[in-house]
Amino acid sequence: MRRLDRLAPEQAPEKSKELLEGIVGRHGGAGDMVSTMAHSPALLQGYLDLNRATKRVTLPRALSEKLSLAVQEWIGCALCRQAHADAARAAGLSELDITLARQGASTDPREGALIAVAVRLLAEPASITDADVAELRDLGWSDRVIADVVGLVTLNFMTGAFNLLAGLEPQAKAA
Repeated sequence: MRRLDRLAPEQAPEKSKELLEGIVGRHGGAGDMVSTMAHSPALLQGYLDLNRATKRVTLPRALSEKLSLAVQEWIGCALCRQAHADAARAAGLSELDITLARQGASTDPREGALIAVAVRLLAEPASITDADVAELRDLGWSDRVIADVVGLVTLNFMTGAFNLLAGLEPQAKAA
């Protein structure tokens, strides 16, 4: 059940209005989550900046979607899970890959280790040890990739938590 209303640019606080108008001008419209985030100019600006920044991560798109699926499964945001499953399919992932990612796993042990750390960063960040980081390095992950995972987890937490608070849910797909 929706708890926060979507805002049109003219209904939004001034800074959010500017941001929404820019999005509408570039893309022809703003999505439901972004239009709802417009209640908070600070949140909307932070989301847009972090979203833009995480597009420059060094991870392949398919692996980024696997990480997002694992994190969103843990958070419990159905809207985000659906969006990332659709993006994963568009990135060439199979239904098995998507199912495994939602379980925090992968057929590739290197990816599985990175996904497991991503979920732990969300669920229990203080549990990450020197040995965990050393294992990722031993598996060939660079410090840049390891750091990029924090940004992806943070973005997914922000969107998942917001959607749950706002009551945003996936729209039923036509049969």
